[in-house]
Amino acid sequence: MKNKKVYERNKNPNLSPRKKTSKLSTSNCPSCKQSTPYETSTTPSLRRTSSRLQLQPNLPNTPSYNLRKSRRRAFSPSPSNYLTQSHLFPLQRTPPKIQTRLYRTLLLTKMEAKRRTVRTLVSKLSSVSEPTRIDALCQLRQMSKLDPETRPVIAESGAIPYLAETLYSSSHPSQENAAATLLNLSITEKEPLMSTRGVLDAIAHVISHNGSTSSAAAVQSSAAVIHSLLSSVDEYRPVVGAKREIVYALIDILRCHVSSPPRTIKDALKALFGIALHPLNRATMVQFGVVPALFSLVLKDGRVGIVEDATAVIAQVAGCEDSAEAFWKVSGAGVLADLLDLATGASMRTKENAVSALLNLVRCGGEKVADDVRDVVAFGALDGIADVRNCGSGKGKSKATELLKLMLGSDSNSNSHSNGNDSVVLSSDNGSSFGSLRNHDSD
Repeated sequence: MKNKKVYERNKNPNLSPRKKTSKLSTSNCPSCKQSTPYETSTTPSLRRTSSRLQLQPNLPNTPSYNLRKSRRRAFSPSPSNYLTQSHLFPLQRTPPKIQTRLYRTLLLTKMEAKRRTVRTLVSKLSSVSEPTRIDALCQLRQMSKLDPETRPVIAESGAIPYLAETLYSSSHPSQENAAATLLNLSITEKEPLMSTRGVLDAIAHVISHNGSTSSAAAVQSSAAVIHSLLSSVDEYRPVVGAKREIVYALIDILRCHVSSPPRTIKDALKALFGIALHPLNRATMVQFGVVPALFSLVLKDGRVGIVEDATAVIAQVAGCEDSAEAFWKVSGAGVLADLLDLATGASMRTKENAVSALLNLVRCGGEKVADDVRDVVAFGALDGIADVRNCGSGKGKSKATELLKLMLGSDSNSNSHSNGNDSVVLSSDNGSSFGSLRNHDSD
């Protein structure tokens, strides 16, 4: 009888094949790559409910299927098990305490890996092989630029003395990468840079050899380091201003503006601006010839942004008693008055800086200088001062109002150039405006 049924099933293909019992086979799980048992068929299983047997298919999301699945899992509440079997236990289903432990473990592991990498790269900086040192410098430069978390790690690992020593190297790639790395570190690690012996001397060496042995990119990055250090910490300005070699080298970049790239000139101007914010540094700058160099930029260099930045430094240097004679030698007051003439088409930022420079010059020069300034602004410059008063920024308006009072007398409020609603604000700060600041190196 059995053979007859097999014969009829083989003879008639429409008959369903004989159902086989469910078997468990062992295969490699594609997610965890471990030997995991699973069912190869969906043969119904028996389940006793209400004192009778019912068929329960072994399909997902059914009690019997979930029961078998939960029994097959090897559960351990340790964080390592969650890390190795994250596909079985999603993070959102883990308890909150374990999630916190997991997150902290991952962060510590990530930071420890960064520390090991930085220590390895710093150790390569003392290698005798030049390609090895350059490769380590390139990687430190990229890490300090793209990952701010690595900057304190690099500073703590002792890399700053090696970077400063590399600035004396005759290899231009080494100089460029070391200076760019110092620039990236100066964004957040100012105190380690200033406290490390020899960093300012190394920067002065690079800037002072502009056009000879120093790389142009290294000179630009070194000037940007000075500006970055002085941009937010007032205590560093007298320290950097005492480094006369740095001040003289930055001014020398302005003298060679024809052969210097625009970015190098702008970074040198920003560094000089930060140095001039300390009043005692201005006399040193005037002594080294910063006034002729600045007015030469204003008259001969028409590149975008350079005139604005040069007039910002001029406004700072004008607030010095020694600057009156230097301004008189180069006809500085007349040049500033020409910038205020509406016919020249100067930008509002340039006119605000010119107003600030003339005001500081009158304040520090006395009555004789005030008479000279009145003579030069009488021909066209008054309209420019009034334009700054009406359309300038808050500081520009207050300074233009004060300058008009000094030039025209106390009755200037009734003059056609004045506006009675503007208030005069006398402040000790001689700040002038700069454009956008770049805080890290760019390839």
